[in-house]
Amino acid sequence: MTSGPVLTSNQADTPSGGSSLRVLGPHLPHSDTVLTPAALAFVADLARTFAPRRDALLERRREVQARLDQGWRFDFLAETRDVRAADWTVAPLPDDLLDRRVEITGPVDRKMIVNALNSGANVFMADFEDATSPTWENLVDGQNNLRDAIARTIDFTDKATGKRYALAEKTATLLVRPRGWHLLERHVELDGEPIPAGLFDFGLYFFHNARALVDRGSGPYFYLPKMESHLEARLWNDVFLQAQRALDLPAGTIKATVLIETLPAAFEMDEILYELREHSSGLNCGRWDYIFSFIKKLRNDPACLVPDRAQVTMDKGFLNAYSRLLIQTCHRRGVHAMGGMAAQIPNKADPEANRLAFDKVRADKLREVTAGHDGTWVAHPGLVAVAREIFDQHMPGPNQLAKVTDERVTREELLAVPEGTTTEAGLRHNIKVGVQYLEAWLRGLGCVPLYGLMEDAATAEISRAQIWQQLRHGAMLDGAQLTHERFERVLDEEMDKLRADLGDRHENGRFAEARSLFEQVAGNPAFEDFLTVPAYERIVIRD
Repeated sequence: MTSGPVLTSNQADTPSGGSSLRVLGPHLPHSDTVLTPAALAFVADLARTFAPRRDALLERRREVQARLDQGWRFDFLAETRDVRAADWTVAPLPDDLLDRRVEITGPVDRKMIVNALNSGANVFMADFEDATSPTWENLVDGQNNLRDAIARTIDFTDKATGKRYALAEKTATLLVRPRGWHLLERHVELDGEPIPAGLFDFGLYFFHNARALVDRGSGPYFYLPKMESHLEARLWNDVFLQAQRALDLPAGTIKATVLIETLPAAFEMDEILYELREHSSGLNCGRWDYIFSFIKKLRNDPACLVPDRAQVTMDKGFLNAYSRLLIQTCHRRGVHAMGGMAAQIPNKADPEANRLAFDKVRADKLREVTAGHDGTWVAHPGLVAVAREIFDQHMPGPNQLAKVTDERVTREELLAVPEGTTTEAGLRHNIKVGVQYLEAWLRGLGCVPLYGLMEDAATAEISRAQIWQQLRHGAMLDGAQLTHERFERVLDEEMDKLRADLGDRHENGRFAEARSLFEQVAGNPAFEDFLTVPAYERIVIRD
C-alpha cells in the first residue's frame, strides 16, 4: 500500500484535480500509515462526488420533520408500491455471512478488537459510531488497529497484569460501522469544508483493507446506521459502486447490513433492501436508536408520550410491530433479519445479579429466535455463550431465511405507543445515565458500563429525549407534573449524589461540561437532533 508523510494543514492534490484536502488533526504515531496521500485522495474523491447529495438528503430530513411537527404521519410510500409488490431477492451472500447467529459489537480500541474477534461470536462489528467517541486519536488508532487485525499482527498487553493477548486461529468475521450521514469529520477539510464522517470512516477502511480481505476469502463488510429513507440507501450504494471501481473490485464485493433504527426507515424496509440489493446482507433491529427516533420524530404530539425506558420492551407497541415487519421483509427478499442488542454486563462479584442478568438475556434471545431472527447482538464477550446456546437450540441451520410469513403489519401498529408509566425514578435514571455517559464520551470513551448495562450514544439519546418530551408536554411523573424547576432540582440532587459517590473521579473528570451539555439538550425549547453534534464541537476544540 502506498505510504508517505502525513498531510497536516497542507494541500493534497487529488485525482480529479482543482481541489485540496487539509488534515487539521494533530500528527499521531499511526498517521503516516493511515493518512497516506493515496488514501486521502481516495477519501477526497468520495467526498467531492457525494457530499452534495448527502447535504440535500439532510435538508430533506428537515423538511419531513417540519411536516411531522404540523401533524403529518408516516405511511408506506405510494410511489414505491411496485417495489414492495414485486417478487425479487437480494444477491447471494458470501459463505462467511451465512451464519450470523451471534454478533458482538464494540469500539475500535485494540483490546476490544482482540477480545471480540476471539470471543466465539460469528461476527464482530467494529463500531466507529455509537460505541466510539470520535476523538482524532480514536479514529486514527482505530483504523490502524483494524489494519493490524486483518493482517493478523494485532496484539494487546494489559499494563496492569502484563498479560498479552493475540488473535486465536479462528476469529469472528469482521464488519465495520462507519458514522451516520448526519455527522461531519471536522479534522479533515475539502475545499475549506469538513467532509462527511461516514465517508471518512468508510473510505480509509475500504482503501486500506478491501483487497486484503478479498484475498483472504472474506470481503469488506459494513453496518450502515441511522438512515431515514431509501434515497439515503441509494447514496450508499452509489458510494460502494465508485469505491469498487476505483480499486478494480467487482460490483457486489461490498456487503452491508442496514440498521433499521429510525422510524421513517421502518416504512421503507423493502425499498432500502432494493436499493442495496447487489450489496445487501440484511437488516438489523437497532432497538435503542429506534426508541430515540420514535420520540424525536413525534416529539410534538402529546399522544406519543413514551413510558420510562425500562418499560419500552420488544414485545410492546411500535417495537414489536417493526421487529415482525423486519423479519417478514428480510426473509421474503432472501436475506438476514438480525435481532437487537443484549446490553447486560456479567457480574462475577454478585451471583444473584449475574443470574438475573443472564435470565434476561436468555428470555430476549428466545423471543428473537422463535420470532424468526437469524442472529442477535451482544455487547460483552461473556454473553456470547448464552446467546449461542439459545440460538443453537432453536435454530439448527445457519439461518431461518426459509421462514416466510404473510402476516401484515399495519401503519397503525408501527405508530402504536407502548402502554406504561412515567415516573420520577425513570427521570433520575435518565439523568444519571445521560450525564455519566456524556462525561465519559467527552473524555474519549464511547462505550460505558453503567448500572449493569453497557451504554452507548443511543441510550444517552433516549435519556435526554425522554426528558425533553416530558418537559414539552408537562408529563405527570408519579402524579405530579414535570416542570423545568422540578427537572433542575432533580438534576442538582443527582449531581450531588454522583459527586459523593465518585469522589476524586468526579473532581478529575468533565462532569461540569457534561451536566451543562445534558441540561442544554434535555431542557432547551428547541430539540437538538443529535446530542453528539454539540458534544463533538467540544472534542474538536480539545483536539
